[in-house]
Amino acid sequence: MTSEKVLGPLTLLRQRWGAALFERVAGADGPAKRARIHGLPGPRWFSEDRPIRRVHADAAMFVGGLRALLLQSLHPLAMAAVAAHSGYRGDPWGRLQRTSTFLAVTTFGTASDAQDAVATVRRVHRKVRGSIRDGRTYRASDPHLLGWVHVAEVDSFLRCHQHYGAVPLDDDACDAYIDDMARIGTELGVVDPPRDRAELAARLAAYRPELQGTPEARAAARFLLLDPAVPVVARVPYAFLASAAVAELPAWARWPLRLPYLPVTEATAVRLGGHGIVGAIRWAMTAPAQAGGADRS
Repeated sequence: MTSEKVLGPLTLLRQRWGAALFERVAGADGPAKRARIHGLPGPRWFSEDRPIRRVHADAAMFVGGLRALLLQSLHPLAMAAVAAHSGYRGDPWGRLQRTSTFLAVTTFGTASDAQDAVATVRRVHRKVRGSIRDGRTYRASDPHLLGWVHVAEVDSFLRCHQHYGAVPLDDDACDAYIDDMARIGTELGVVDPPRDRAELAARLAAYRPELQGTPEARAAARFLLLDPAVPVVARVPYAFLASAAVAELPAWARWPLRLPYLPVTEATAVRLGGHGIVGAIRWAMTAPAQAGGADRS
């Protein structure tokens, strides 16, 4: 009896969709990287009971990642560095794969591999520098810019997990997640990263006077939301993810990027669609490992 008959068409579809999605996010060598990250023995930065593991393993990260990119784009110097050096337009999937691998290694990998991943990022950052139209200069290794990228990610990942995660964190675990992320931020060069929700909110507020919707930021938002590098068949599911990500942005971040603010629609149709697509991704990415299928948990 063939494996297809044993598994059934629905399970096969689940496995194939999950495998295709995992390859997009992790790259063609994703299974090998995953085996090393989770299977290599040795101490880790974070034990299995830490909230960072729960947040970063959940499909809500798809919404959180998009929200983080949109929010980060509001800092002119950070956006200039991304536009000039990241290759997000020419190789968006490559950038996503590098970012997802870094998060996986630092969250789940051995302490040695996590330290190596951080060292690689810091070497790249030292080479990224330039200037913007008003004459200001930027360095990707600047602790102040690193701090902005860090708080935008932490706020986005946590906020989206609380709304779309399978099991939201309680209050203490939310603070513990921010504290976990501070470990990674510190290793990357962030000075005194926030350790709880109050510190995170204060740090975000402190950056607001520096934020603006530059032409580069609005171009990045259009690319991410309206012209993404996804197959035609994935455009509708991606639109649900994009709408959910925009709905998670604070009102003050919408206008600079020329994004709509529709609170009633966002609280109903957008939230429902977001839960639907995140649930579908979670279902596919946790396909059972049968007859050669890969476990994506």
